[in-house]
Amino acid sequence: MTKLTYIAHDGTRFDVEAENGSTVMENAIRNAVPGIEAECGGACACATCHVYVDEAWTAEVGEPEAMEEDMLDFAYDVQPNSRLSCQIKVRDALDGLVVRVPERQG
Repeated sequence: MTKLTYIAHDGTRFDVEAENGSTVMENAIRNAVPGIEAECGGACACATCHVYVDEAWTAEVGEPEAMEEDMLDFAYDVQPNSRLSCQIKVRDALDGLVVRVPERQG
């Protein structure tokens, strides 16, 4: 299992164990992380699972694909480390990943 840490806007930490092949969004929903709405269910058709990837992890997580970049245009307070959590697949190399949830979703 891969360990993920979500930090809610109020600073509350949610440490979860995630199965490889799932997404960061799916694990947020399963563990009731506040602020991840995931209105489209992970289809990359909205921006309601927006997160900020911790700076130490941006290279490992990688850059968004074109479709995700287009959807990020609808997200609230986009930063250089913004990603849609539905597009981040959990894998061994992401063990310890930290993401922060924005104040609100787009």
